[in-house]
Amino acid sequence: MNSRQCRVAVIGAGPSGLALASELAARGISGVLLLEREADAGGIPRHCGHSPFGLREFHRPMTGPGYARRLVATALRQGVELRSGAAVTQIGPGRRLTLSTTDGVETLSAEKIILCTGNRETPRSARLVSGSRPLGILNTGALQALVYLKRRLPFRRPIIVGSELVSFSALLTCRHAGIRPVAMIDSEAEVAAWRGAAILPLLLGTRLLLNTSLQAIHGGERVEAATLLSRDGRSRQLDCDGIIFSGRFVSESSLVRSSHLRLDDAGGGPLIDQFGRCSDPDYYACGNMLHPVDTAGWCWAEGRATAASVAASLDGRLPLAERSLAIEAGSSEIRYFTPQLLALPRSDGSALPAPPHRQLQIRMQQDAAGRLSLRDGERVLASREIRARRERRVLLPLPSIESLRQCRSVTLDFEPA
Repeated sequence: MNSRQCRVAVIGAGPSGLALASELAARGISGVLLLEREADAGGIPRHCGHSPFGLREFHRPMTGPGYARRLVATALRQGVELRSGAAVTQIGPGRRLTLSTTDGVETLSAEKIILCTGNRETPRSARLVSGSRPLGILNTGALQALVYLKRRLPFRRPIIVGSELVSFSALLTCRHAGIRPVAMIDSEAEVAAWRGAAILPLLLGTRLLLNTSLQAIHGGERVEAATLLSRDGRSRQLDCDGIIFSGRFVSESSLVRSSHLRLDDAGGGPLIDQFGRCSDPDYYACGNMLHPVDTAGWCWAEGRATAASVAASLDGRLPLAERSLAIEAGSSEIRYFTPQLLALPRSDGSALPAPPHRQLQIRMQQDAAGRLSLRDGERVLASREIRARRERRVLLPLPSIESLRQCRSVTLDFEPA
């Protein structure tokens, strides 16, 4: 079994991983190794042939593949070692990784390890949709890979299940390929994306059916029809030749689940503090494995900010990870939040770098209006009024690390309006 060492290992070459590795190398840190299980780096954007990408990063609109190539080129120019086709199969204590490569099984040790494994859409099996299993059932990622990378048409008249931002990405992918979806459906009364997005299906000749869920799929060799159920209990059958399950993203945290790192049961990703550190302080996490799902630009910015924390940790300038408080959820209306831990200031009073997570990122269980508050007993550390949409992030500023010096507990509360 081959074995090697590096200073920093980054797992996942999507926008967050590429940005993080590039920033570390730009800060003069050598020995940055970026591991990607796919043959090509770039993450989900390389499947997305539509724009806009790159406005935040490169100040110009780009297609997904062009954006991915630019991120990869930047990392290589900074001196990052990129190794594709290398799947990390195990992470463990002692800063050691096990890899599966074309050359066989390898082990790798590093001073710091950063998880940037992203997220994935919820498949049919987890959505409990009954019926037969014909050809023509895909998620958005598989659709985009077939259309943009393999130049294939999996169907011509599908139904899109979901109305998140990625659902409209699926709609644009269909339009690019000449595919005409017969409907976009969502079980809720409003689309999960921006309300104005609801006009796009209508402009493209696709029916938008809200308060409607998918009950069953029918067909022999290929999809032929689907049974839809409206909220008032009425069912109907709609002819189609494919189903696109879009959205309902979950963290790609299989490595964490089989490791020694603590998992956030609510969000599905690893527990982190405001510096991005996991329960083992030699491990960090960033990007959409922490908050499925945000834009590529958001993940890119988070990757760069987390790189500053990793660099500070290599120099011994972060507070002790053992001195931290867990944030408790005080309301069942809060679905999940990140970070879940707050590191406390150093006892020696030394200055600390700014953490990458200066705001608490929150998802609510459903549309909600009211006041979010972060409290230490009766003392309010931060609060704000919100009107939150489902599947959309809500931000609450975190208190400065110095203000946490006397804290004994921290609770995140929500009071409905």
